[in-house]
Amino acid sequence: MKSDVMPAPAPGRPGPSAPAVPPDDTRDGTTGGQAPRRGLGARARRSLTRWLLVLLLAVLSVPFVFPTWWMATSSLKPMSEILRRVPTIWPQDPSLEAYGRVFTLQPFAQQYWNSLYIALLVTVGTMLVAAMAGYAFARIRFPGANALFVLVLVGLLVPSEVTIVPLFRIVNSLGLINTHWPLIVIPVLGAPAVLAVFIMRQFFLGLPTELEEAGRIDGLGRWGVFWRIAVPLSRSALGAVAIFTFLKSWNLYLEPVVYLSSKENFTLPQALTQYVDAYGGPMWNVQLAATTLTVLPVLAVFLVAQKQFVQGLAHSGLKG
Repeated sequence: MKSDVMPAPAPGRPGPSAPAVPPDDTRDGTTGGQAPRRGLGARARRSLTRWLLVLLLAVLSVPFVFPTWWMATSSLKPMSEILRRVPTIWPQDPSLEAYGRVFTLQPFAQQYWNSLYIALLVTVGTMLVAAMAGYAFARIRFPGANALFVLVLVGLLVPSEVTIVPLFRIVNSLGLINTHWPLIVIPVLGAPAVLAVFIMRQFFLGLPTELEEAGRIDGLGRWGVFWRIAVPLSRSALGAVAIFTFLKSWNLYLEPVVYLSSKENFTLPQALTQYVDAYGGPMWNVQLAATTLTVLPVLAVFLVAQKQFVQGLAHSGLKG
């Protein structure tokens, strides 16, 4: 007859219901004191690596940041301090006199507006043309599409100095010399927009075809799919196109020199060369003050759209 009483456990052995006691107390998240030291060492190494990387990037940024710093600080110096044999990092007697002379020596405000509205029109026009052309090359199948796209890319290989003479003859025959029309129409419809078309085409090649099929099921036509689906999804690529197009138009120098002749129609790159003294020597403090004012819109555009710029350049190489 079996007994209902469970025998007592042997000495040194845990009972059937007694849990095994771990050798180390893990309730506080430690195991023998070894893991915390390893975790702390890994965190310390990661932190040290991060700070070393930040220090390396700071050192590498000096050649890029220092010229901008020199430009901004030298615009507050008199000519004698700028030409001093031992340069000064910070002006000894800062003054805004050079900024006042920027606007009195020539119509700088009008020239500033000329560059601003030309760059904005060129940017908007290039974004529209590049988006439509890029979508057509990426999504519309027609005979000779690849050959035509290669022909368009050839425009990147032709320097602007090669085409400036025939373009001048065309503009002169139309009576548009000393107007801003050549600076607006030619960049939008000519070779300067080829890179924008290439970026937009590469982006649209990466869009899933299921999105277009869903739009067609909903009753959208070709234009509706482009305007309501493709364009909203291409904001990153359009941001990249907007930044480099604005920057290129803002810094354009050769074409304004060829097409414009009056100071009221000058753009900023052309106007910066006009700050000279009676002997034809450059007025360095005034030129640097005007250049500092010229850089501000470019910095503003990049700070606003830098994320889209990086994403757009990353997406442009996804598919060929």
